[in-house]
Amino acid sequence: MKVLMVGGGAREHCIASTLAKEDIELYSVMKNKNPGLAKLSKEFFLVPETEVEKVSDWAKSQNIEMAVIGPEGPLEKGIVDELFSVGIPSVGPSKSCARLETSKSFTRQLLEKYNIPGNPEFKVFNSREGVKEYMEELGEFVVKDEGLCGGKGVKLSGEHLANVKEGLEYAKHCIHKSGAAVVEEKFVGEEFSLQCLSDGKTVIGSPLAQDHKRAFEGDKGPNTGGMGSYSDSNHLLPFLSHDDYDAAIDITQKACKALNEECGEPYKGVMYGGFIATKKGVRLVEFNARYGDPEVLNILPLLETSLLDIFIAVIDGNLKPGMAKYSNRATVCKYVVPKGYGIKSEAGYPLEVNETAIRKVGAQFYYAAVNEEEGKLFTTTSRSLGVVGIGGTLSDAEAKAERALGHVKGNIFMRHDIGTAEAIKRKIERMKDIRG
Repeated sequence: MKVLMVGGGAREHCIASTLAKEDIELYSVMKNKNPGLAKLSKEFFLVPETEVEKVSDWAKSQNIEMAVIGPEGPLEKGIVDELFSVGIPSVGPSKSCARLETSKSFTRQLLEKYNIPGNPEFKVFNSREGVKEYMEELGEFVVKDEGLCGGKGVKLSGEHLANVKEGLEYAKHCIHKSGAAVVEEKFVGEEFSLQCLSDGKTVIGSPLAQDHKRAFEGDKGPNTGGMGSYSDSNHLLPFLSHDDYDAAIDITQKACKALNEECGEPYKGVMYGGFIATKKGVRLVEFNARYGDPEVLNILPLLETSLLDIFIAVIDGNLKPGMAKYSNRATVCKYVVPKGYGIKSEAGYPLEVNETAIRKVGAQFYYAAVNEEEGKLFTTTSRSLGVVGIGGTLSDAEAKAERALGHVKGNIFMRHDIGTAEAIKRKIERMKDIRG
């Protein structure tokens, strides 16, 4: 089967690596030349993934039979609809269904309309009128940009926003940029990611993972696209229960059904819920319409069944519970990023990756936003490389990830605390305090 991978990051490298184990011919569309994807692909086309007509024309010329959409940008531009118009089905939602991620107000209002649990108190503002008063009413608040911001559009009072005045300024910025800002109550708890697949009727889950958005150790500094993540061998997280998992699945299933009614078409693709465990139970932070980056790097290396069969079932509407089986192992992903990432990246420096040595320590690696020129790698302003340690326990997986990082050289930075026993212990104690 001729399969098109849309996107050129570590998420796409990971998906493609999993698909490449099967009987497929891989083609890729990406903005930068990802060396990992280029090596796996029979042909690749360098173009911004959001230029959906160019992507569609090229896919048709290559006789592509199925597309897999990695990032959110092309989903917002309607790439699934565009490909469908030339006879190519996709693993990814239509432009209308992708509003689950591309419009923060749409998702909050969807949950409210269909009485789906997990929503916060919230209001959507198209002007600054009433924003200050609502923030004061909430006390602790969150301001979200209505549109896509690469994981950096959410600001919390007491963390990113010192007071109501700063909150109001950020809300004004969001309204000017995207036409609306969502102001909502601030949840207190521990966040986690549940990445599901949906064919519009059936939703199947995967092991939970926890992302680390903050740039610096101890969860300090600015929000980034994600500095790393981990998953545990029992497919939960050390501070969560089976009830928490079931609550997140329930919210996702109800959202899937609501989307079908609201959009008049089935949601086909990834439904990735960012959830938070609080004193009042599991609540929804946001939905994404594609796999998480880095969280997909934690789960797909554990998949024991055919990803190709699962993707075909998503497209055909034949998804069945139990189609996705994952091994009972722990994973720790740590991202290599250019120095200054999250503030002002120092880009264009050489990057040395000893691929053989990384494999020897029992780790996987996935290239992200790097440039390859004349056989040499260079950093860009975004994340460079994700390394993933896999082991029977979190401590084993974390140790492998750390050893792997020693085989990457350059003007780079990484967080070493992700998945460590000390960091996880703090999260467990925090949840005990929150839940009493």
